[in-house]
Amino acid sequence: MRPLDIRARMLLVALLPVALVSTVLALVFMLARFNDLQESYTQRTRALARQVALASEYGVFSANLSQLQVLLTGVMQEPDVRWVGVFDKNGVKLASVGSEVGSNTLTPAAVEAQVFDSANRLDWLAQPIWSGKVPLDDLYESRSQHFSQLPAQLGQVQLAFSRHAMEEQRLLMLLIGGAIGAVGLVFGLALALLLSRGVIRPIQRVSGLIGQIGDGNFSAARSVLAQASPDDPLLGLQRKLHRMADQLAAARDDLQQQVQLATQALREKKEEAEHANLAKSRFLAAASHDLRQPVHALGLFVTRLAQLQHDSAGTKLVSQLEASVLAMQDLLDGLLDMSRLDAGAVPVNQQVFAIAPLLRQLAQDLGHHAAEKGLSLRIHATERWILSDATLVYRILLNLASNAVRYTARGGLLVSARTSCQGQKLLLQVWDTGIGIAPAHHEQVFDEFYQVGNLARDRTKGLGLGLNIVQRTARLLGLPPVQLCSVPGKGSCFSLLLPIVAAPVLALVPSAPMPLMPDRLIGALILVIEDDAMVRSALIALLEGWHMRVMAARDEQQAVILLNTGQKPAVIISDYRLEGGKDGISVVQRLRSRLDVAVPACLVSGDTGPDLMQAAQQAGMTLLHKPVRPAKLRALISRMLEATETDQRTPPGTLM
Repeated sequence: MRPLDIRARMLLVALLPVALVSTVLALVFMLARFNDLQESYTQRTRALARQVALASEYGVFSANLSQLQVLLTGVMQEPDVRWVGVFDKNGVKLASVGSEVGSNTLTPAAVEAQVFDSANRLDWLAQPIWSGKVPLDDLYESRSQHFSQLPAQLGQVQLAFSRHAMEEQRLLMLLIGGAIGAVGLVFGLALALLLSRGVIRPIQRVSGLIGQIGDGNFSAARSVLAQASPDDPLLGLQRKLHRMADQLAAARDDLQQQVQLATQALREKKEEAEHANLAKSRFLAAASHDLRQPVHALGLFVTRLAQLQHDSAGTKLVSQLEASVLAMQDLLDGLLDMSRLDAGAVPVNQQVFAIAPLLRQLAQDLGHHAAEKGLSLRIHATERWILSDATLVYRILLNLASNAVRYTARGGLLVSARTSCQGQKLLLQVWDTGIGIAPAHHEQVFDEFYQVGNLARDRTKGLGLGLNIVQRTARLLGLPPVQLCSVPGKGSCFSLLLPIVAAPVLALVPSAPMPLMPDRLIGALILVIEDDAMVRSALIALLEGWHMRVMAARDEQQAVILLNTGQKPAVIISDYRLEGGKDGISVVQRLRSRLDVAVPACLVSGDTGPDLMQAAQQAGMTLLHKPVRPAKLRALISRMLEATETDQRTPPGTLM
């Protein structure tokens, strides 16, 4: 129900009491007038009946019927009389005039009687006729004897009176009263409307003014105040509203100015932060790029050094050197991952894959490292398939498991995969028995460069980027945030939910066992193109340590000379930035054209931009970022050689 506005409410307040009082008074006076009318009617009919009875005494006594007939005819001339009759004392009708309508239930009696016929709206009255006796005064007759003699009843007069005239008069009075009341209400309404204009219009103006002030139009108070007349009952209120609007306008202007100043300050701070972040990114990129080249060469030299024979002291020294180089490579890899995530250069390749091979690969990659620390590494796999990016999921697992190995002194770690959420999700969990993380640090450990209990910034514990990279990678994959559950002194558990999908049809068919192949690296011919002599020398030593044949060139010209000898390399490894402004992608493409074969090629670079990744992918080359871990390089060369052998064994036209 729509609420009444102020105008309707004021009219209701003004008219409702008046209408109520006038209605009650009209009803009271109308009822009193109806009672008076009824009383007058009753007295008139009773008086007429008595007069007729008195006048009929002689006619009844003398049995003069003609005289009675004349008398009754005269009675019929009275208003409302419909019938009149005279009866003797035995109830015999002597004379009557008029139409006897309805049922007359009166009986001859010595008393006055009255009956109402509701069907015909008639009043039947009976009046006895008494014999008149003139008293004679006798001095010798006692007064008691005189008054003890009662008159004798000669008969009875009956009359029928109609109420129609009285009821019509009542109706007329009711109509007149209603008309007078309606005229009074209309007059009151008109008067209320006239008088309410002086109050309602100012109130409406004030209400509209408040609404405009609420909408922010503070200048409206001036126009409303200009429309007000001097006799406006709300003039004082409008002036106060005008002052309030001026104060609000001034406060708004001041607030807007403060907001603008604050916004400008925040914008400047934001620009400073962006410049600082950009400078940090440039510094990290430059430092990372400048460090990658010597660290890359150092890692290759150390790996080659570890392949040589040493005494116990030399072996221990080489092992420590390998650990230091590995820590340095971990730091650079963390910076590389952060820069790629910041630049949005991490592609997501959604595909359906089984989780079990990833867990087995994780056990293979970390098993040796965990065993060196005396830790047990257990894998609880499942045959479920998931939809995500296998490479990024493996990076998440590798980061979490590497952290577990790093911060666990004794005991071990468990990597498990089991169904959750009624079989809709796969729950990956990495458990460890390490130092644990206090609840106060559960949120901060996912921040950049945050480490618990490493105030000295021990580089063997990393930079504090691993968990941040894990969380950002999960967000990049559209997965729920990684959850942490940890008890200080007992260990930690990191959990990640992945969507489960149905296994592909081909995956349900068991594949034939692959025959054992000899080490493909032995005797394989590798073409190395590297302009840095130190890196080139380290790479040659490493490849030869794997019993591979190596052709090394400083630039494209030397590579062409080597190819002109008739030797055909199985794999090309080229640096990206070469002498003379040339790049490794174009050099490899020209060498492939010369050989007329798409020789598998690997591009090594310290640049981490997304453009280089896309260009290498379009050229059909695998990009490795410096420093390259020897194990990763060895695995890549092995896969390239395996792919080449598979292509050579497949007959033409065979679908793979």
